[in-house]
Amino acid sequence: MQRRALLFLFFFLVASIIAAQTGRRLMLSIAYLLGATILVSLFWSWANLRWLSISRVTQTLRSQVGLPVEEQMQVRNLGWLPKLWIELRDFSEFPYHRVSRVINSLGPKNSSGWRVRTTASDRGRYRLGPMEIVSGDPLGLFTFRRQLPQNSYITVYPRTFDLPAFTPPIGRLLGGESIQRRTHHVTPNFAGVRDYVPGDAFGRIHWRSTARTGRLIVKEFEEDPTADIWIVLDMHRDTRVQSTATAPRRRPETVFSWMHAEEIIVEPSTTETAVTVAASIMKHFLDQNRAVGMISYAQEREILQPDRGLRPLTHALEYLAVLQPEGNRRLEQVLTLEESFFTRGTTLVVVTSTPSSDWVAVLRELRRRGITAIAVLVDPTSFDPAHFSLAEVRAALAIAAIPTYLVRQEDDIPTALSHAITG
Repeated sequence: MQRRALLFLFFFLVASIIAAQTGRRLMLSIAYLLGATILVSLFWSWANLRWLSISRVTQTLRSQVGLPVEEQMQVRNLGWLPKLWIELRDFSEFPYHRVSRVINSLGPKNSSGWRVRTTASDRGRYRLGPMEIVSGDPLGLFTFRRQLPQNSYITVYPRTFDLPAFTPPIGRLLGGESIQRRTHHVTPNFAGVRDYVPGDAFGRIHWRSTARTGRLIVKEFEEDPTADIWIVLDMHRDTRVQSTATAPRRRPETVFSWMHAEEIIVEPSTTETAVTVAASIMKHFLDQNRAVGMISYAQEREILQPDRGLRPLTHALEYLAVLQPEGNRRLEQVLTLEESFFTRGTTLVVVTSTPSSDWVAVLRELRRRGITAIAVLVDPTSFDPAHFSLAEVRAALAIAAIPTYLVRQEDDIPTALSHAITG
């Protein structure tokens, strides 16, 4: 009940008392008019939120930074009474996603729809919904609200770049021998044949052997003679450096909130750059059909075992989408704790922004065991000039002759990873 409704109710009571005391028909008519107005407005407000159908269709629940997220909204009036106005309020967490709308004059059996298209600007997992519908009467006496608790979640993957010029030294198994281990995917290394079992792909059937034996025979393969690649992403809590730049940057399209244009502020950090670099490097090697794994200590210890194809990339992007720098293990500790995964011939790609050089000594020790190491440094001073520089780390890597790539805040990542600064 609004303040205006209280005034109507007050005048109704006054007119009713005067009509009862004096018996005058004018005051009685006024009391009837005010009472009828209050009752009709109350019913109208209540009915506006009944016999409604609200549809919310999200095109996809997976997106990537820089790609659009699109939703189709539709409000349908299922009743025989017109809806003067309905306000749909959305409480989604997805940044800058403007679904809320006011619908005017929705006639009986009619519908109103609109499409919301928002470019994903931040990785993460966001809730879409819940919603609330609000309506009232033409005189503004009553306002009713109805909660719509249904919600869903959308995951925004970090952005990935193609790295055509990224050609670091890659480890290889000694002598180029194949690994004596069967694999579920096709490789150039034919290992033999066996009887078909349910679940085998028809593309692996060896038809000549099948015709000769009269039963289904499938081919078996061994792993390629290439070593695994491990990406170690440093997510210690002290590695996050936020950009001190305050100038807002607009998104590709202009976003209008009601009647004014809105600027969207993007705040870069070393964490976002490191995650983007790690995702891009993983995609680069997977596109070359290499087996790639990932290690990171963030909210908890996470090990993604080396694998090939689209599945490990999707798994990694799902993990990187929600990764936050909350780890309490320093990089040198992570490398020492997980060194059992790094077999001879393995390539180790370390992505970090730590100013400490203690982890370089661990890489030197791993290299003595035949492990190829590569360092990708995200320069924290490009985000905050007051932060400690990476001069000590770069010097230690240069002395150790470890190939090193440097990425700064405003750098184009494919260009920054096209040539090493040391090694």
